[in-house]
Amino acid sequence: MANSLRLPAFAKINLCLQILGRRPDGYHELRTIFQTISLHDTLKLSLVSASGTTLESDDDTLPTGEENLVVRAIDSLRRELKFTAGVHARLEKRIPVARGLGGGSSDAAAALIGVLRLTKKKLPLEQLLEIAAGLGADVPFFLFGGRALAVNRGDEIYPLDDIEKQAIVVVSPRQIGVSTKEAYQWISAELTNRPKPHNIWGFCALCWSRPVEVSNDFERSVFRRHPRLEEIRDGLLKRGAAEAALAGSGSAVFGIYRNPAQARRAARKFPEDSVFVVETLSREKYGRALGWRVAG
Repeated sequence: MANSLRLPAFAKINLCLQILGRRPDGYHELRTIFQTISLHDTLKLSLVSASGTTLESDDDTLPTGEENLVVRAIDSLRRELKFTAGVHARLEKRIPVARGLGGGSSDAAAALIGVLRLTKKKLPLEQLLEIAAGLGADVPFFLFGGRALAVNRGDEIYPLDDIEKQAIVVVSPRQIGVSTKEAYQWISAELTNRPKPHNIWGFCALCWSRPVEVSNDFERSVFRRHPRLEEIRDGLLKRGAAEAALAGSGSAVFGIYRNPAQARRAARKFPEDSVFVVETLSREKYGRALGWRVAG
């Protein structure tokens, strides 16, 4: 049994995102098309003689105790698999925090995958998905990667065919963060005034037939409170992006470009922000990078 391994934890963008309303359990019903991108954190896991789970990170603003999703993921599998070996995790952060890119959820999924690989244990997919969904609504997606339809809270995942690789510019403004909780509160106040959304087939037709056309229901309410984010989106479009949108609930904004050279030229126009020139990541490439293949 290996004593340690390193795994990438990739970010995501939402190619389409619709918020349908508040559910009886307090969460929101949504439809979205997730897409993994090559921007990633790095998670190193090691089996150690000391009991329990420990975490360190190169980002000293992150909590490293039980409130961290990586620790919670490892402890969830520890209970499920009934293994007693200690696990030490080191997290190297590159995905900006609180920017709608799914970094925390991806870190948690990488921890689940890593522990299964380290211990050479297996769980039925349904059981693993249940553990992932208990950690966060979009954690199950990161067990698949690539492109996928997500419904309900975003935790019910239907993998889709991959699209042709696209160059992506991600702009993360340094001084603006958007709380996911607040973003949902803002949009909840507006849902009664929104037009009735497409049924699920209409949504699928809208998003699947035009894979680079993007939309995000959070934009209206988030842009009203943070007009700089709308300026970034419009700036990406003016600089040649085929499409541009808010990433998740924000505050990162992404643009889709025809080729990496065009993307690099556009990225230089945002010197005050953190900018990443990356690419979409297929499900096959995602699985290879993590040494992982989802088994039913």
